[in-house]
Amino acid sequence: RRKLSALRFCGIVPNMNKQRTIYIIDDETTLRDVVRRYLERDSYRVIEASTGPQALALLRVDPADLILLDVMLPEIDGFLLIRQLRALGSDVPIIMLTSRSDESDRIAGFELGVDDYVIKPFSPRELVARVKAVLRRAQRNTEREDEPERPLQFKTLQIDPIKRTVIAHGGVVTLTVKEFDLLWLMARSPQQVFTREQLLNRVWGYEFYGDESTVTVHIRRLREKIERDPSHPALIQTVWGVGYKFEPE
Repeated sequence: RRKLSALRFCGIVPNMNKQRTIYIIDDETTLRDVVRRYLERDSYRVIEASTGPQALALLRVDPADLILLDVMLPEIDGFLLIRQLRALGSDVPIIMLTSRSDESDRIAGFELGVDDYVIKPFSPRELVARVKAVLRRAQRNTEREDEPERPLQFKTLQIDPIKRTVIAHGGVVTLTVKEFDLLWLMARSPQQVFTREQLLNRVWGYEFYGDESTVTVHIRRLREKIERDPSHPALIQTVWGVGYKFEPE
């Protein structure tokens, strides 16, 4: 679905057998050169851009399978570029490259649907491993979408997995990709207790290089969107010392 969305955004008919295309969007020439060599060594096709506007122009005619995106870009920053891509209908997988490790940056990125973060300076070999992991997860998500799922209906919450829509307390709620996946996983198994590690593995994939605080951040944001009173959550409850569970009203 991600790949097809990116192609629809560019108005191009997909070729499912084509070589995987990775964009490196960063204003550091040396970094782009190094990463390009490592990616091409693994048979990826690489396209480089040094600014957001240049990247958008290229993406319109040559869509990406995955984007490596610097946060601090000239002209427009990485976060604004993601917003522009999402507004145009693209949900291409994105790995952010940043020299900052602030939690606020990670939260902002995850809310926009960023798949992973890499802190500079980084190992090019590790970065390639993360690229492969994100692409595998995207492929598994595409395959799962071929399996029909029935909507879930609770007293104050409706979840439609086909349309990927959520209605909470009578209003439509906008969730990021990972927020929806997290909610859907727990809502399908009411009252089952999930550890943070289980949620990380099931939603992000076992290859994810983040830590369990990623789950905590997403749970907090999810509560803010679907709970009547996020400070006293009724739907997503904390099981102290263990993890979380979904408790239908």
